[in-house]
Amino acid sequence: MKNTAKYLTIMVLFGAIITASVRAHCQVPCGIYDDEMRVKMMYEHVTTITKAMQQIEAGQNANQTTRWVMNKEKHAEEIIEIVSDYFLAQRIKEGMDHYEENLKTLHQIIVYSMKCKQTTDVANAEKLQAAIHTLEHTYFGEKHQH
Repeated sequence: MKNTAKYLTIMVLFGAIITASVRAHCQVPCGIYDDEMRVKMMYEHVTTITKAMQQIEAGQNANQTTRWVMNKEKHAEEIIEIVSDYFLAQRIKEGMDHYEENLKTLHQIIVYSMKCKQTTDVANAEKLQAAIHTLEHTYFGEKHQH
């Protein structure tokens, strides 16, 4: 009985170690970076969010409104994912130029994305777009061309 308990304990611990090592693997795309593309994607998401807000406010039928609400939330989540999984996890490094400014701006992008999920106030989408624009200039530098 004692040997069985020891065997089971070892197996559980071994399984936990394997699971932890699988989760510890780096984010995808590991080493594949196209920062400008990610920023363009965020701008596209904001455009879709803005259109969704306008369509929701237009007062269509319940089915269409539901679809636009879901679409708006999906695109806001995509922006949050780009910020957290790409910029914060892989690209923004302590000691880089404008580190604190980039962190502050990325936080603003997350907050405005969340506000876009919660409301149909286009002003939040405009603030989101402005925050992405700020990130573009602090992250790439003033020499960056649109």
